[in-house]
Amino acid sequence: MSNDTDQTSPRRVRVMLPWALAVLFFIVLSGLVAAMVVGLTMEPATELALAEVPGVAAMEAPPAPPPETTETPSPDPDLPANSPVALLDDPSEAVPTKATPTEPAPAEVPAPQESTAPEAPRAAGGVVSEEPKPQSTASTEKPAPEVAAAPPPAPRIPIPPAAAVRGRGLLSAPYPTLIEPSSFEPLPRIGPAGREPWQAYARPVDEPDDRPRVAVILSGLGLSSAATEAAVQGLPGEVTLAFQPFADNIQQWVRLARAAGHEVLLNLPMEPVKFPENDPRPGALFVTLSSNENEERLRWALSRVTGYVGVVNHMGSRLTTSRDVMKPILAEIKARGLLYVEARSSARSVATVMASEMRVPRAINNRFLDAREVSRVTIDAHLTELERIAKDAGVSIAIGQAFPVTIERLREWTKTLDSKGLALVPVSALVNVQADR
Repeated sequence: MSNDTDQTSPRRVRVMLPWALAVLFFIVLSGLVAAMVVGLTMEPATELALAEVPGVAAMEAPPAPPPETTETPSPDPDLPANSPVALLDDPSEAVPTKATPTEPAPAEVPAPQESTAPEAPRAAGGVVSEEPKPQSTASTEKPAPEVAAAPPPAPRIPIPPAAAVRGRGLLSAPYPTLIEPSSFEPLPRIGPAGREPWQAYARPVDEPDDRPRVAVILSGLGLSSAATEAAVQGLPGEVTLAFQPFADNIQQWVRLARAAGHEVLLNLPMEPVKFPENDPRPGALFVTLSSNENEERLRWALSRVTGYVGVVNHMGSRLTTSRDVMKPILAEIKARGLLYVEARSSARSVATVMASEMRVPRAINNRFLDAREVSRVTIDAHLTELERIAKDAGVSIAIGQAFPVTIERLREWTKTLDSKGLALVPVSALVNVQADR
């Protein structure tokens, strides 16, 4: 009996061992499966915990897309452009450089439409007896936003290479012996041996010429950078340029104008008949002011710049009819060695006759090119009249404003003068050669 029991025990062990291993394997496998299940169920909790930590969620989350907008960008303001260049006395040394971002592009202004309106009646003496239209910057460019603190940048424009090639640039001004210190800026004065600024700063006329002579003054410059640049660069050096004394950066403009060969005048604002409808702008001379106050204003204007040959009245249809007011003004101009150009804004002006009586160097306007109407037809018609006057009288002078169409018509007209037998000269070449009127 015991033998049977001993033999049965090993057999029983062999039978149960596989089952035991199977159960053990099943337990291990179940543990692994359970661990995997527990791990999977724990991952969302980990992410949630990370998301709750300040800064972690911000690093992990992608940046939100920018909100959509329907706003259209506003266009850049239309402002005059000035290409930077070194301001050199010798125009051949001026090398244009790339424009800086602070200098906006010029406004493109469409030319005024031609008008077929009948021409305005003319006053005695062959000059329209009406104030030229006050030139506003709106005529050539859109108004720029006002900046109270900083003054506008100095004009920096390239001098045309042709100026250097033809050698037409004028010497740098001022000449030290022709300036006088004052409470403002230096004033012009007569130098040693009687040398007068109007002769010293004049553009030379090289050769005697028997042809009829015409002079053109482009007035009102310095207020629009685009118009002033177009006049300095685009017109022949024989065209005289007149600058407003209250213009910004006037000295830089005059230096550039002389470097390009232009003779320079200074506009002298005077009281018109229709003031304040027609406003001659700050610093103007008025009949109602005292002689001392007008003299102070005159000296302020004369001190604003150097290198000019004289003055031309801007407006002044009322003031130029008063002998009492004009006498000290003309006396100061003579004492400073300057010439006076009478624009003839009024047919009743006494300035020309008084200048002759006082022996002030003077010249007289024959035609306003664009006083009543600014169009190609009108300007061309007045230039034709200017030619006729020159052929009849030997000399003639015209004044135009710095409108784009005026500059464009002058540029084309000056190209035709040689073929017409006319000589274009600076205004200083016609001093004291016209009859008083």
